[in-house]
Amino acid sequence: MAHKKAGGSSRNGRDSAGQRLGVKKFGGEAIAAGNVIVRQRGTKFYPGEGVGMGKDHTLFATRDGQVAFKTGFKRRTFVSVLADAIPAATAAE
Repeated sequence: MAHKKAGGSSRNGRDSAGQRLGVKKFGGEAIAAGNVIVRQRGTKFYPGEGVGMGKDHTLFATRDGQVAFKTGFKRRTFVSVLADAIPAATAAE
């Protein structure tokens, strides 16, 4: 009998694209106002001085400066932009 068994359909083969979440600028890095610091789901990081939060919890710089991460109240990690700590190389540009 020269029959082939019918090929079954696979239940695998699906995947979704990554959402590109995470820290975009790390502590000590120079940043310009409006640049994204962290893309996140929920509040893994909280905004500190010089940082704003978008409606999707994205943290962004509201002023030029240097990024700083600090653990504070209730073990929350705050992200700040320190304006007075701009490196000389960035200020000269």
